Amino acid sequence: MTTATLAPSRLTIADRVVPRTVANNIALMLAGVAVVSATALVEIPMWPVPVSGQTLGVLLVGASLGAWRGAVSLATYMLLGLAGMPIFSGATGGIAALAKPSFGFIIGFIAAAAFIGWLAERNWDKRPALSLFAFLGASLVPFLFGIPYLGMILGTMGLPNDIGALLAAGFYPFIAGGVVKWLLAASILPLAWRLVKSVDDKRDASPA
Repeated sequence: MTTATLAPSRLTIADRVVPRTVANNIALMLAGVAVVSATALVEIPMWPVPVSGQTLGVLLVGASLGAWRGAVSLATYMLLGLAGMPIFSGATGGIAALAKPSFGFIIGFIAAAAFIGWLAERNWDKRPALSLFAFLGASLVPFLFGIPYLGMILGTMGLPNDIGALLAAGFYPFIAGGVVKWLLAASILPLAWRLVKSVDDKRDASPA
């Protein structure tokens, strides 16, 4: 299937750059793994949840690839990390990551990529105002998975896991950085679409 056979509302920015083929889909999803792995290296070590650039990578990958490719890319990232590749924050990996309080956020990345990808397929990433709402919602999705998982692991450690303790450990420290990543992602995608449109306009205006 190529971009020519897709409904216009299902096109993502990646589809405007390369045709949607099986080989290209695989390459793009692996590229998504690489992007999130790279952003995981941008880290402020903290316990129980480190501050990293991963969320920005997740948002950009999901919006660029769309719902199913974004989700598969992030699921691949998770599985490769659990298999031992040092691609999680702190350049860590392995099955032991399941016991870390922060692992729920990695699960949430899959849902976040699917969510923003679904909205991007419906053009929410093209318009600045809609983009702000879309990326704000997607930025919050990992917390829906990460905070309950954090509570479960802290509970098994005999540590406080009431709602106040969980928000203090797994939400409040990430507000400032989260706002920056949200605004960056919400700005990058509309700009990318404008650049693609500009290239298309120049191509159409050039003599045959």
